[in-house]
Amino acid sequence: MQQVLHVVDDHEVHGPRLIDDAQRLWSRVHKFIEMGLVAVEPDMEALELACHALQLPMRQAKMLAPGRLGRTNLRERAEQSAELLLSALVDAAEETLLDRTARLLHEMPHRSPVLEEAKLVADAVNLEDFGIIGLANQMIQLARQGGGVVQLAEGADKREQYGYWDARLKDGFHFHPVRQMAKRRLEHAQQLAKLLAQELQEDRQ
Repeated sequence: MQQVLHVVDDHEVHGPRLIDDAQRLWSRVHKFIEMGLVAVEPDMEALELACHALQLPMRQAKMLAPGRLGRTNLRERAEQSAELLLSALVDAAEETLLDRTARLLHEMPHRSPVLEEAKLVADAVNLEDFGIIGLANQMIQLARQGGGVVQLAEGADKREQYGYWDARLKDGFHFHPVRQMAKRRLEHAQQLAKLLAQELQEDRQ
């Protein structure tokens, strides 16, 4: 999996970004477990493999609409990750582990997943969209589509106007402590977006 994630896109560009993202996601899930968010003994092997599978480069059949800022929805991401995982590790991992991980990934987008592990991963992935990390990831995706700081600022403003983050906070998390973390991170991102808008306004004057 480390070898597969070292290639960050379909242009054979190599770098540490996907590996770093996978390790950060896994560390976040591990932290949630240590916080006692689930009462059952989690499947740690499947959880770790799922965190890495979710970083496999997604296929984009078409350019995403500017308002989406390059974000693939959770269901699309989970389904593609399960498919890519099975093709990437079919000869390199135990079949039972692949099956458990694929089931976890397929459960993850459900409103009420049966597997507690799926809830943990879903909250960890959704938290990634909040805060400075969320803005940085949006900038990466925008740059790949030819956008820049102006589009980042415009997207941040539109999401505030349409109550996007309020909806995400309400429906995007299974665990209250994670929702509180998201609220704190959102405040950081809002502060940074405000400063960015101020700098862009200064440039226009």
